[in-house]
This record gives sequence, C-alpha cells and structure tokens, in this order.
Amino acid sequence: MNGIPRLSLGPLLYYWPRRRVLDFYRRMADTPLDIVYLGETLCARRRDLKPADWLDIADTLAAAGKEVVLSTLTLVESASELAALQRLCDNGRYPVEANDMAAVQHLAGRAAFVTGPSVNIYNARTLDVLAGCGLMRWVVPVELGRDALAALQRQRPPGVQTEVFAHGRLPLAWSARCFTARSRNLPKDDCRFVCRDYADGLVLKTREQEPFLTLNGIQTQSARTHSLIAETGALLELDIDVLRISPQSQHMEDIIDLFHRRLHGGLSAAEARRQIEARVPTGTCSGYWHGTAGMDTHPSPSS
Repeated sequence: MNGIPRLSLGPLLYYWPRRRVLDFYRRMADTPLDIVYLGETLCARRRDLKPADWLDIADTLAAAGKEVVLSTLTLVESASELAALQRLCDNGRYPVEANDMAAVQHLAGRAAFVTGPSVNIYNARTLDVLAGCGLMRWVVPVELGRDALAALQRQRPPGVQTEVFAHGRLPLAWSARCFTARSRNLPKDDCRFVCRDYADGLVLKTREQEPFLTLNGIQTQSARTHSLIAETGALLELDIDVLRISPQSQHMEDIIDLFHRRLHGGLSAAEARRQIEARVPTGTCSGYWHGTAGMDTHPSPSS
C-alpha cells in the first residue's frame, strides 16, 4: 500500500471577488493541504485575477510547502482561449492540470501533467496512452465508482498516481451556454457576471422543493455535496494517492482538518460524516461511489 493519501484542494469553481480569492488562498497556506490547484477552469470572462496574480498565489503557497498545479479551462471556445491555454501550459514554473484534450495535446511530450475529472478516462488503455504522453497523475471521473476504480488501480501504469474527487459538489456537465446568465434572461456575452451573486452556485429545486442541481455558469453541479470522508478505509485499501477537496465558501479549514484527522485515525467514520454534514450547504451524497444514483446517500462504515 502507498500509505496515507495526500490531501489536495481542487481549483476554485465559483466566481468570487478578487479580495476574497486572495484572502482564501492566504488562509489555505496554513492548512494541512499537500497540493493546491489554481486557476480559472470554467469561464474565460472571469478576469478579476490575471495570470500574474495566479502565479503570485502559487509562489506564496509553494513557499508554504504546498505542491502547486495550474489548472486549464475545461471548455475552450475560441482562438484567444486556446492561446491563453498554451501560455499556461508553457509557464515553465509549475505543472499543469489538463482539463480537456487541447491541453493534453499541447503538453504531450513536453512536460509531465495531471488530467482533471473532466477528461474521460474509463479504461486502462486510455491510461496507458496518456502515460506515454507524460501523465503523472489522473483525477478519476466523478461518476466512476469503487468497483470500477479497483479494476483500474490493478492495471494503472507504473509511476502514475491516482487522485479521487473526495469532497465537493459534483461537476456533472459543461455547456457553451451560461445557465446562470440564462436564469436572469441575460445573454452569455452580456452576463453582467451574475454568477458572482452565488458564492456556491445557484441551487435548483424540484416541484417538491428538494434540491436537485446547482447552476454554476456553464457548469452543472450536484445540489448535494459528494463526500467520501466516511470511506477513507476503502480508499486506503485501493492505494489512492491523493484525495481532492473542492472549495466552498464556508468552513473550508474545518473540512480540511476533518479529512486530515480522519485519515490519521482521529475520527470515526460516523463522527466524521456527522461533522461534515453540519458544514455543507444542502446535505451530502455518495451514490456514485457505491454504484447507485449520484444523489443517493449510504450508511457510514462502522469503523
């Protein structure tokens, strides 16, 4: 076994004011995170932070002992966005998380890279091909469950690390249309940045007023927060290298600390889950991990 997985913080998926983002990452420098992913992955119109700002944040986190990875856009829609992606890939200072195949193609044979959960890796052959291109770590697509991951772990290429999306609203789909702008009857090109009004996305409810999905610009997320904090025993058995926590607007230090304590034996599965439930906006889910509907919840393991 590889031992205790490292903890990572995924890229910020929401559009927060510049000052809030800077303060957030200053605080993250003092947490027991091992890896931090930085950058805008959803919308090229979100420009409060320039590339130089992200590099300054990266330098601060690296000085605090964190491994820093720069994340690319998930959906590239124009020549200017492709050029910006290529400049990010060529930064020469930090490794890159490729969130679509345009980034993979640019990085292949040039530098080691990570693939994000939006890159469709569902079989060992794909892992082999990407390992030949320079893949050093892959983030498992969120819809893959424990059994499918176990099979891939037995076949993964030597030297390739596995990272699991362990906590956060599930990134389910991306579209060229901005759904948050559409909810205000605004076109994407004149969106007025209304996604800034929703620090954790805009929750959609069913007619029965049950939270169902979350709109986050061009991204559709789950309403419930997917969390595997109670499943760390199984994750250890699978030799997972990294557990990813996705940023939310509140309680981040507490959530990171709970994962850290759980991994190091300081919390039972039931107690860890109880404390996580109190720190997420609309409850937790873990269905995909168990091979059922993603929004399902399952009992905590006894240990």
